[in-house]
Amino acid sequence: MIRIAKYIADSGLCSRRAACRLIESGQVQLNDRVAIHTDRVSNDDTIVVNGQTISPPAEHRYYLYNKPVGIDCVCNPQDADSIVHQINTPVRVFPVGRLDKDSHGLMLLTNDGELCQRLLHPDYYHEKEYRVTVDKRLTDPFLETMSLGVSYNISGKKVTTLPCQIKRQSDSIFLITLTQGMNRQIRRMCKVLGYRVTGLQRLRMESLQLGDLPFNQLQPLSSDQVLQLKRQTVDLPQRNGMMPNLIFT
Repeated sequence: MIRIAKYIADSGLCSRRAACRLIESGQVQLNDRVAIHTDRVSNDDTIVVNGQTISPPAEHRYYLYNKPVGIDCVCNPQDADSIVHQINTPVRVFPVGRLDKDSHGLMLLTNDGELCQRLLHPDYYHEKEYRVTVDKRLTDPFLETMSLGVSYNISGKKVTTLPCQIKRQSDSIFLITLTQGMNRQIRRMCKVLGYRVTGLQRLRMESLQLGDLPFNQLQPLSSDQVLQLKRQTVDLPQRNGMMPNLIFT
């Protein structure tokens, strides 16, 4: 028997974190009663989420997806721009994290709620690499400040980004590797330093590379890719020793 949140996530309905929120808000029924977080369940139990009976967890599936600009990562069937209208898979899968509507590039789609939880949890510090185009010439002070961490306000709260890796590619294009996933983080970092992002593409998530995958196409992960990704999510990376890596060439 497993915890009910993991069961819901493994069914492909949503991530484990989202399942916990559904349980907390009383939207989950277990055998005709309101479920609680400590409930453990099996395939013999009846679990209903907002009137929908949850099917037993399906075999885990994993796909790379090259998201175009204009596609919304929120799985909302009522939204014509939602990613749910772009994917056609044997079982329901959901995005691991988000890529804002104005950005494009690599996404991981899966119904493996446990893996999703590990990749999204802020304590795990998984790398994500982006190619960023800005509206004016890059300067050394701008790149150095970006690599060391930038402070800005979100809803009246001050946040400071973690040190990150930066590499200049041209006069207006740089690569950035983050271990955070705050909403519109790169755009906000650039804006506070006087730059505007005109192009943002995700190239990599941990060991997963975008490569030459065409726009709006899915590519199943190989068994070796899945195994390597799971190995990378076993242990927590250390906070200590995290240093910026700044390359001006």
